[in-house]
Amino acid sequence: MPRIEKLDPHVADLIAAGEVVERPASVVKELVENSIDAGAGIITIEINAGGMNYIRVTDNGCGMAPEDAGTAFLRHATSKLRGAEGLEAIGTLGFRGEALAAIAAVSRIGLLTREAGAREGVNLSLDAGEVIDASPAGCPEGTTIIVRDLFFNTPARLKFMKSDRAESSAVASAVLRCALSHPEVSIRFIRDGKTEYHTPGDSRIDSCIYSLFGREFFSGLLAAASTEESIAAAGYVSSPSAARGNRSYQFFFVNGRPIRSATLQAALEQAFANNLASGRFPSCVLYITTGLGNVDVNVHPAKTEVKFVSDKQVFDSVYYAVLGALERGRAATQEPGPGAEAAADLGSRIQNAKSGPKSSRTQNSEGGFKSMQVGEYRRNFTSPASQSPIFSPDSPFEASLRVIGEAMNTYIIVEYQKSIWFIDKHAAHERIRFDALKTGAYEPMSQSLITPVVCRLGHDGVSILLENSEMLENLGFNVESFGDDAIAVRRIPAEIDIGDAEPALAEICAELGRGGTAEPVRRDNIFKTVACKAAIKAGKSSDMRELETLAARVMSGEISQCPHGRPVAFELKKTTLDKEFKRI
Repeated sequence: MPRIEKLDPHVADLIAAGEVVERPASVVKELVENSIDAGAGIITIEINAGGMNYIRVTDNGCGMAPEDAGTAFLRHATSKLRGAEGLEAIGTLGFRGEALAAIAAVSRIGLLTREAGAREGVNLSLDAGEVIDASPAGCPEGTTIIVRDLFFNTPARLKFMKSDRAESSAVASAVLRCALSHPEVSIRFIRDGKTEYHTPGDSRIDSCIYSLFGREFFSGLLAAASTEESIAAAGYVSSPSAARGNRSYQFFFVNGRPIRSATLQAALEQAFANNLASGRFPSCVLYITTGLGNVDVNVHPAKTEVKFVSDKQVFDSVYYAVLGALERGRAATQEPGPGAEAAADLGSRIQNAKSGPKSSRTQNSEGGFKSMQVGEYRRNFTSPASQSPIFSPDSPFEASLRVIGEAMNTYIIVEYQKSIWFIDKHAAHERIRFDALKTGAYEPMSQSLITPVVCRLGHDGVSILLENSEMLENLGFNVESFGDDAIAVRRIPAEIDIGDAEPALAEICAELGRGGTAEPVRRDNIFKTVACKAAIKAGKSSDMRELETLAARVMSGEISQCPHGRPVAFELKKTTLDKEFKRI
């Protein structure tokens, strides 16, 4: 067996650098976080050639004393942690004392820094972690760090680097997350001589988002806020119509720290479960604030992952914040984007992130939002108000709406104002049934079957359905055991065809047996199944009164999407028809 020997310190530093410094974006992230921890209000980041050749980060923070400048590049040297007890409540972005040492070990560094109030600063040069020059220098208060020739002494790492374009994009993404995490800091990002980002640093998250993403993205956002016990969630989520084809615009922050979290992602997407088509994903900029002792940030060298004391509290806080935003968005469609007062309020909430949630609610503003307890959300947004009767025939709305008929026994054709609308009658009726089931305004009536339907769902499936027989009874099903691997269905909801009984129960069984799903989401998915099977079928003829009822519900704005997120109606304007017929 080979003898065990202690590694050379430089080799140990290179190994440590591999954990912290993966690419230029890692360097930028660590340096910007150090600047934020130093109290900087203005930070400028410059890169050339994707950051491999040149990275410069300048801030107006507290700076460093000459005696501290060299020490800062030693491993485990930090100003942010004094003892083991500090690990239980970390409030700074950096704390391990590894970042500067790791960066210095694989690059050439120039440091220019002056402590606040000092007469002069210090100029420091390092090569592969070794100080090669240190001298007094005249410079502004704050710190400038220049990183050159990244990985010059570790050629094996260089072959894993991507093109300059790819590396600079990764840097841009890291800067963007840092800027979003601290809207009170003005951050400028210069790539190859061109300014890419410049945030105002006015503590307003709305102006920060606008400056980073532009008007189109911002106009599709809804303000969200909720408090669940000791955890608060606030921020913005996209409206269903502004969903994207991937998750690249999902940003989560915990106590001002950008993180990746499967729990937060699941909470966001499950809240959108009834509003998005398959393959579409919501965007978000969400801030979770909690006591420092409720989250462990010391679980990943790059500090991009955290561990919560209670995943359920965090999940619920985000889940209900997003649900509330979607409900308010449907109720206030006249506003093109989040209200200015709401945005200002949100900025102040984020500013107080480190102190944790102070109140379960904030003042509601016109076009804005207020924070809610989960119980309040359930009271406010589970009432049967959406099931109001259709408009009376002599209302102005009814007078301007005319159902022409239906096409292909699937699409209702409606003339309304100066447009022709096509409505998917199955999707519309499915949404009505789903909403009614969800709010308790509709209880399916059962029909008894002369001959029971025998469903063979396997041992596990039978066990799951029998354990949930009371829930099935509330949905209109009556089931009983029929051997070890089958059930006999004696009653089904009156609006479900006998042939749909087994497929419906199989889908319900699969949902009940699926792990890792929040109870409200599981319930909604079951309601979707029942609503789909109970809805009017495409391809079957409907009478005029049925068509008129559905058309009125859709054209009133009550329904816009089916429970699976697909659109319910399509508009063809008169001007479009006139153009096609060369009338204009």
